[in-house]
Amino acid sequence: MPTTADFKKNLRILVDGAPCAIVEHTVQAPSARGSATLVRTKLRNLLTGQLLEKTFKAGESFPAPDLVYRQAQFLYRDGEDLHFMDEENYEQFSLPEDRIPDVAPWLVDGMVVRAIHFEGRVASVELPKTLTVEVLETEPAVRGNTASGKVMKKAKVAGGVEIMVPLYLEAGETIEVDPAEKRFIRRA
Repeated sequence: MPTTADFKKNLRILVDGAPCAIVEHTVQAPSARGSATLVRTKLRNLLTGQLLEKTFKAGESFPAPDLVYRQAQFLYRDGEDLHFMDEENYEQFSLPEDRIPDVAPWLVDGMVVRAIHFEGRVASVELPKTLTVEVLETEPAVRGNTASGKVMKKAKVAGGVEIMVPLYLEAGETIEVDPAEKRFIRRA
């Protein structure tokens, strides 16, 4: 059973009977003697997609949810629903776009994702750790802003997501990104 000391981004725990993923957490030290250390968290409910803010006492433990992970393929977008096919049994399922707001912009027809099943039904989907995407547009490089070591500019990639990329990248190039952090990794 994970405790508050084990908290890290994307750890899955069971809170109030629902599986949740930790989005972020901070530890708040006590200001008075005798008071407990608190752990403030932002959790994403995997069943509803809702973002929750919860505070726990340090040392509290949580049951791990009984999750099953299976490969699924993204098929198409239909208004506000996203349609997938389980690659093991070829059954199709759909999820509302607002339930997976961090995943939806990255989805491309035919992409293989990981479906998260809880109590026999699909709770959510997860992207691979890295994605290969095309840069659609970038800001122009401004002369003179190369004084600092890390020179970055905004770029819009497939799906309309904005990320920071190195100055030398131009529209039309293919790059690898970390979708969870919205971070450039390297040219593809």
